[in-house]
Amino acid sequence: MTGPESELTAEERATADRQAVADVVEKARIAVLTTIASDGSLVSRPMALQQRRFDDDLYFFTPDPSDKTDQVRSHPAVNVAIHSAGSYLSLSGSASISKDPTVIDELWDAGAAAWFDAGRNDPAVALLVVSTDSAELQSIDGPRILTLAKYAKAVVTKDHPDVGDSTRLDL
Repeated sequence: MTGPESELTAEERATADRQAVADVVEKARIAVLTTIASDGSLVSRPMALQQRRFDDDLYFFTPDPSDKTDQVRSHPAVNVAIHSAGSYLSLSGSASISKDPTVIDELWDAGAAAWFDAGRNDPAVALLVVSTDSAELQSIDGPRILTLAKYAKAVVTKDHPDVGDSTRLDL
């Protein structure tokens, strides 16, 4: 590695990587949550992210009971995939269901209200909380046309395209 990033200490690099993950989460509005069904199959669905500041936990409003809350209670291991601003992020962790009224009130918005017939007082209102353990971040470092050109060059030269940085970190 060359340039300013090569001059960072391991601690500074970890802080920068963690901030890069937080930036992707905080810019995203939608994530894809993957849970494990009772038959062991994986089930993925888009969900609206609720927080604007990443603190290693992700929050999603969901009705409880539902298939996804049953899946989380039986198999709490989940994955959350996010695409935002040219970056792709995969977060692994453990999910739980919360009906904490303080957190629900803090995160409640018009988007959440659209999913619950009785609004904030609907007894089905719950939060699916993902406590993240690890993250894999792939950042694309150029415009889409440049990325496509790098792929085309790699096919011709039988090399791998250099389209950005890939980072894995434990949270």
